[in-house]
Order: sequence, then C-alpha cells, then structure tokens
Amino acid sequence: MVNSIKTFVLLAGLLSLCLLAGQIFGGASGLLIGGSIGFIMAFVSFWFSDSMVLKGYKARVITAEQAPELYAMVDELRQRAGLPMPRVAIVPSPQPNAFATGRSYDKAVVAVTEGLLRSLPRDELAGVIAHELAHIKNRDMLISTVAAGIAAMLSYLPYVLMFSGGRRDEGGHPFAQIAIAILGPIAAMIMQFAISRQREFIADRTGAEILGQAKPLAQALTRLDAMARQIPMDVAPAFAPLAQVNPLRGGGMMKLFSTHPATEDRVRALLALDAAR
Repeated sequence: MVNSIKTFVLLAGLLSLCLLAGQIFGGASGLLIGGSIGFIMAFVSFWFSDSMVLKGYKARVITAEQAPELYAMVDELRQRAGLPMPRVAIVPSPQPNAFATGRSYDKAVVAVTEGLLRSLPRDELAGVIAHELAHIKNRDMLISTVAAGIAAMLSYLPYVLMFSGGRRDEGGHPFAQIAIAILGPIAAMIMQFAISRQREFIADRTGAEILGQAKPLAQALTRLDAMARQIPMDVAPAFAPLAQVNPLRGGGMMKLFSTHPATEDRVRALLALDAAR
C-alpha cells in the first residue's frame, strides 16, 4: 500500500512538472501540450517502465535451456523466498552487477551481468541473487521501476517541449528550456535518492534470510564494489539506482547524488547479522 501511494505521488508529480514546464515554455497552448505529454509519460512510466529498464541495460531474457545453472539457482532461491518464478535476464556487460525490475510479482525480472557469472563463486552468486529476490519480496520494484522510467523520460522532457511548438508571445520564456534541461535531471536524481538508499539495507537483510547466512552476500558486495570501480558499464544514470552496487563512477554531481549507501556500511550490517546468530 505504501509503495502504491508513493507511485501515485510520483506519477502525479510527473504530470505536475509537465504542466508547469508547458506553462513556462508556451503559455496557454504550452499548458495543454505539457498536460498531454505528462499523461502520456505517466502512462508509459507505469505500464512499460520494466521494458525500458531492460532495454536500458541491453538485457535479454533467457530460458532454462539457455542458462540451466543460473535458472536453477534462481528457481531454488525464489522457492525459499516464497515467490513465483521471475523471468531471468542476462546483461552483456563485463562489470559484475545485478538488478531486479518489474511492477509486480508476475512481471518481476532478475537480471545479472555476464561479468557477474564469470567472476563470483557459487555461494556469492547465490547471495547476489537472494538480494534481488528480496527486492521483489519486499515489493520495492513497483516504486523503483516506475521511478526509473520517470527519471529516464524526464531527461528527454526539455527536448520534447523545445520542439512542441510553444510560442514566446503566449507567455514562454527564452531561458525556459535551459532551466528545464538543468532542473529536470536534478529532480530525477533527487527522486531516485529519496527512494533508493534505505531499501538496500532492508534487501540485504532479507536476502541473507533467504540464503540462510549473510557472509556470502557481504563478500560479494565487497568484490562487486571493487570491480565496478575498475570496469565501466554503459547505462543511463536513470537506471543506475536499480543495480546492486553503483555501476557508474565519478566525482562532482555524480557523487553528490549517489543513490547507493556506502558498501562498507552494508557489509558491516550484514556481518553483524551473522555475529548475532
């Protein structure tokens, strides 16, 4: 229920932002155009955001015959979690990482990179998959997937409005598109920041419960974080918060708007779970 309310607020916020941008850029006609764009973007964000995420990561959904060991591991862990079988996807990236997407249990997808399959021992791979299943079990994916879709489309909003036919004599401002181009991506990153950080700690704990121990996931996080600093991944910033560790590295604004908690803090919390057993 909470995630459903948050999703409604995000979609309403998207519509409001489009209306405001349309009013600033094109006056009365811009308001109509902005509202129309907002409704379309809200519809696409809700119904097609999972497809947008998979496309953004260039992930391909695979069958049990194509990757039997991976498929069997996901199947075993999802049974422990009490979940229906999600779709399984592989991302053609050498960076070890993983994510889950989908707005419901029936639409859920667990995706891992080729680099993850090559780099991690079996117990750590199981820990990573358990973490992603935890996101599905905790119903994080509705809000996270929709937010990722909104963030992705916000980055295109200035260009849509720029060519939408708004007129200055109806109230448009010559610097409106510049302001939107700056504020749109920042608003998207703040939105992602607000919803992403604490859910990682909760998913780590739930993933450890699914696996039966926390140490493999803690070890995997340490390995993933170190390798992500060395191996780049080609993915839009809007989709980066869905990954298990931050796939993008950089200073300045990228560091300021980081959506992932410090890996050291996550590892410390996981090891404390085993110590408390």
